[in-house]
Amino acid sequence: MGAKLKVAVIGGGSSYTPELIEGFIANYESFPVTEIALVDIEAGSHKLSIVGSLAQRMVERSGLPIRVTLTMDRRAALSGAHFVSTQMRIGLLEARGWDETIPLKYGMIGQETTGAGGMMKALRTIPVLLDICKDMEELCPDAWLLNFTNPAGMVTEAIHKHSSIKSIGLCNSPIAAYKWLSGLYDVPVERISCEFAGLNHLHWISSITIDGQSKLEELLGSRSGYTAANVPQSAWNESLIKSLGAIPSYYLKYFYLHREMLEEQQTLAAKGESRAETVKRLEDELFEIYKNPELAEKPKQLEQRGGAYYSEAAVKLMNSLYNDSGDIQTLNVSNGDILDFLPEDAVIEVNCIVRKDGPVPQPVETVPLAVKGLIHAVKTYEQLAIEAAVTGSRDTALLALTNHPLIDSVNAAERMLDEMLERNKAYLPQFFRS
Repeated sequence: MGAKLKVAVIGGGSSYTPELIEGFIANYESFPVTEIALVDIEAGSHKLSIVGSLAQRMVERSGLPIRVTLTMDRRAALSGAHFVSTQMRIGLLEARGWDETIPLKYGMIGQETTGAGGMMKALRTIPVLLDICKDMEELCPDAWLLNFTNPAGMVTEAIHKHSSIKSIGLCNSPIAAYKWLSGLYDVPVERISCEFAGLNHLHWISSITIDGQSKLEELLGSRSGYTAANVPQSAWNESLIKSLGAIPSYYLKYFYLHREMLEEQQTLAAKGESRAETVKRLEDELFEIYKNPELAEKPKQLEQRGGAYYSEAAVKLMNSLYNDSGDIQTLNVSNGDILDFLPEDAVIEVNCIVRKDGPVPQPVETVPLAVKGLIHAVKTYEQLAIEAAVTGSRDTALLALTNHPLIDSVNAAERMLDEMLERNKAYLPQFFRS
C-alpha cells in the first residue's frame, strides 16, 4: 500500500464523521492517512459542508499532514483509495421514520434494522452499495470496503455474493459491550475477552473473562446488561438470561420481550417520540455545535447517538489490516464452517484474528442450543431479503417477511409490505420497473 494512505468516506456528511477523524489523528503514527475524501449526495451537501469544515479544523489543529477533501463526485473520492468506509442512510431520516412507524399500524415492531423496517432499509441500501462496489472494482479494486451501513450483516453478505470487492461488516454493539464491562469492573478493555456468536444485531456473548478469570456467571444475574440509546430500556427477564447461559445483544429484546417493546414503541410513536424523531433532534443539535468556527474536536454530545463508537471500531480495523496486527476483533464475515447449522456463505458476527489479507473467523466454543433455531430463522429471512433487494421481487420480499420470527400474519404482512414499498417508491426502482 505504501506509506501514504487514502481513505474515502461514503456518507461523509454523517454526524459520526468527527469521531472517524479523531481516530485517524490519534492513530496517524501507525496508520499514516494523508488524504481523507468525504463524499456525499446533493441532499447531504449542507451537512457535508458543516461536518467537513469541522474535520478540516480538527486536522489543522493536529498539525498532521492530512488533507481532507469534500466532494459530491463519488468516483473522484474512490479513485486510488486504499480503504473505503460507508456510513450511509438511503432516504435519510424521513425513510427511517417510515420504517419505524408503518409496521406499528399493523401491530408489528417498527425498527430500522430489525423486522419489516430493517428489511426496507436493506431493500433501499443494498443496490446502492453494489453500485459503489462496481465503481470500486474499476477505480480501487484492491481497497478494503468497511461497511457499517445498517443492516450491516445483510449488506456485507450481499456484497460478498454479488461483488469481487473485499468487504467486512462492522457494528458498534461489540465495542459497546467491552466498554460496558470496562466501566463495570474498572479495568482497561485490553484485559477483557468475550466470545460473540450469532448475526449482526442478533448475537449472544457466551464467554466473558478478565485476566483469564470468568465473569459470566455473576453477570447472568444482572437485569440491565449492556445497552444502547436507540433501544428502549426494558429490563431483561432474569430467568431467561440464567437459562440461556449467555448475555444477549440488546436488539434481542425485540424477540424475547416482543409485547413490551411493541407497546413501548406504540406509546412513543403516539407522542411523536419515535427514534427517528429523537435522532433528528439530536442531529440538529450536533450540527449547530459543529457550526461553531472555534470548535476543533469531537464534541461529547456525539456519544448520545445510538451508533457511538462505530468510527472507533472502523479505524481500529483499518489499522489492524494495514499493520497485519493479528489482534482479535468482532466482525461480520462469511461463515465458512464456524456455525455448522448455517450455509458457508452466510455472514455471521464472530471474533476474528485480523491479518493484512483479511479477518480469520475463530471457532465458537459455545452456541446455546436455545438460540440456534432463532439464528437459523433470521438468517433464512436475511438471505431471502437480500435476494429481493437484488431482484426487485415483491413475492420474495413477502416470503422473507413470512420467515421473520417477528411477523405473525402473512395477510397483515402483505398489506404492510405494499404500503411500505409504495412509500419508498423513489428509493426502490428495482420494484417498479415498467
